[in-house]
Parts: sequence; C-alpha cells; structure tokens
Amino acid sequence: MSLQSIYILSALLFSIGLVIVLVKRNAILVLMGIELMLNAANLNLIAFNKTVPASLDGQVFALFVMVIAVCETAVGLAIILQVYRHYHTSVPDEINELKG
Repeated sequence: MSLQSIYILSALLFSIGLVIVLVKRNAILVLMGIELMLNAANLNLIAFNKTVPASLDGQVFALFVMVIAVCETAVGLAIILQVYRHYHTSVPDEINELKG
C-alpha cells in the first residue's frame, strides 16, 4: 500500500468522523465520530513513520493517542451516563440547564 493511498484513507476517515460530529445529535455517536478522527490521526502518524525506516517516533505517538482516546472514551461515557440518569435523554441539544 502506497503512502498516498494511506493519506487518502486517513483524510476520508477524518472527514467521515467530522461529518458525524457535526450532523449527529446523539452524544454516543458524537463520541464515535471523535474516535474515528483520532484513528485517522493515528493512521497518519504511522504513515509518516513509514518514511523514516529506522525511527519509531510515529508508532510511539500513535500509542499515546490511543491511550488518550481510551481515557477520553471512559470519561465521556461516564458523563453521558450521568446526564442520561438526570435528564433522561442523550441528545445534547435538549439539555438546557446545569445544576450543581
């Protein structure tokens, strides 16, 4: 697989994730779109790592991005569950007040 096809795939994945974040109203789907965009960034990091064969910098950065994505998903899902318990909805537009 050539680098150009990897970059095109990464741009396509990022674009799909961005459309999901901008269009979908469900909080779970928004998180899935963000994860798709992070995976596109990981694909770019690995592709950039392919240009320098002796270096593992791209793979190390991709590993850090994966760890951050897992933490973001865990915290995001916990927040969504608490909001759902309180408001009985997972649509962010319907939540119009914040209480302590």
